[in-house]
Amino acid sequence: MNDTNNAIKKKIKKELDRERYQHTLGVAYLASSLAMRYRLDPERLFTAGLLHDCAKNIPNDEKYALCRKYKIVLNDTEKKAPYLLHSKLGAYIAEHEYGIKDEEIINAIRYHTTGRPDMSLVEKIVFTADYIEINRSQAPNLTDIREMAFTDIDAAVIKILHDTLEYLTKGDRPVDPMTRETYEYYLRK
Repeated sequence: MNDTNNAIKKKIKKELDRERYQHTLGVAYLASSLAMRYRLDPERLFTAGLLHDCAKNIPNDEKYALCRKYKIVLNDTEKKAPYLLHSKLGAYIAEHEYGIKDEEIINAIRYHTTGRPDMSLVEKIVFTADYIEINRSQAPNLTDIREMAFTDIDAAVIKILHDTLEYLTKGDRPVDPMTRETYEYYLRK
């Protein structure tokens, strides 16, 4: 692990609760493994994994206040579902507090919960790693998606989006329009 990632790891450990930190490490290690599989720089993906939830443990009222302060535009779903705010806010924090200038890493953080049409490979890896990391056990089809992640990342992304939309719809939970738009994009691709 390079010095930058060591420093981020120490700082992020102080920012997150124990469970979220364990998840974060799982995502970072899995993302770096997937990077090796897809011939990307594992250190870059480790960085993205470490920072993907950097805003997760900020209290919801503070998340809203910070979004207003930093002029982060929220859609109607995000205004009603504070659990979605950590992605956009996290991208801002990664750039401005952690000094990340790599646009793919920033976008991977920004879209790791909803995805987006035409994601870069870095974005797809973080999106997938967040869903399937070793500490996750509740989502359906995890075994299949974990295998797909190493054989066909696009198939894994589509399955994650499908299962996420099914879960949100059945539970009558808010669905961010970006998630649906992303799923439809990858179905047509």
